[in-house]
Amino acid sequence: MTMIERLWEDFELPIKDALHYVDGHSYDVAFDSAAPSGFSVRSPFELDEMLEGDPSWVSAVDGLVAVDLGGEGFLWGGEGSYGSEGFIARLTADRALIWAMFFAESNPFDRIQLSGNIATFSSTSGFEITVDIDDPRTPVPPER
Repeated sequence: MTMIERLWEDFELPIKDALHYVDGHSYDVAFDSAAPSGFSVRSPFELDEMLEGDPSWVSAVDGLVAVDLGGEGFLWGGEGSYGSEGFIARLTADRALIWAMFFAESNPFDRIQLSGNIATFSSTSGFEITVDIDDPRTPVPPER
């Protein structure tokens, strides 16, 4: 079991602007208003190493909005332990993690618009993140 799977069992995510996949791959992310997706994927990092220094550097997450993908699972958006935090995620039908993104300064994500396999998650402070739900690293078309 990967570190992110262990955290997700308790509905926790690391307090770091990052994209995490269930297979254990993690990437730094940053808001990027020039990108069609609203964010950019930066360098990979080792989550185990990051949390080794401070295992308590996690936030409990709670969903505020969900979109049912039928037998393909769910999209989920919500908040972290602190008011400024937000997260978005894709889950399996039994709510196991496929991928999740956490943002320390986005505010909670409370709206999801889905068109085909492209989803736009909107936060209470107006941040919008648009992803290919099959792989958030896949660039989204400029016109959405």
